[in-house]
Amino acid sequence: MLEDGTYDVVVIDADDVEGGVHVELTVLAGPHKGEVVALTAAGLARDPLDLLAAPGTLTVADGVPRLALEG
Repeated sequence: MLEDGTYDVVVIDADDVEGGVHVELTVLAGPHKGEVVALTAAGLARDPLDLLAAPGTLTVADGVPRLALEG
């Protein structure tokens, strides 16, 4: 996982899984540019196909990621 901070990301893959949506994100800038981060997000209430290429912000605080997608 990334260290604490805020990262601009884009969704490169998304699939329904039990308990949420498994998403793979690519970091767009900074020292971690190009790194892929995978996590399961709950409460997105969107079809996984609609998430593909969606930009967002990944915030990591105390090692816990929080994803906010645009749109």
